[in-house]
Amino acid sequence: MTTGLVPDRELAGPALRTFESIADRWGLRAVERRALLGGIPASTYDRIRKTPDRATLAPDTLERISHVLGIYKALHVLFPNDEYADRWISEPNADFGGLSARERMRAGFTQLVDVRRYLDSARGW
Repeated sequence: MTTGLVPDRELAGPALRTFESIADRWGLRAVERRALLGGIPASTYDRIRKTPDRATLAPDTLERISHVLGIYKALHVLFPNDEYADRWISEPNADFGGLSARERMRAGFTQLVDVRRYLDSARGW
């Protein structure tokens, strides 16, 4: 019996490459990238970054990457200027207590989801 689900191993490479592309556009440092991926150790991050197609990601990590992709998409829908859309996460935001979305997202899973919900709400979702 097949479930129709794609095994995590098949998702890891494309998910990691897309995450890295977005992180590059946002100018994230390695420590910030690791935080968004769930606080993975530097050695693990270096290994999976070098060989993404051989990586195995936990469902939690895939979910985190999914939220990053959703945030990126929402920003580019809300702000047609690509440069501003990518810069927005680094600007202070009164709705986040003066923190930037970048700072908020690094704080943990709940805060990452909060940023996505905030942007989805702004899009009218």
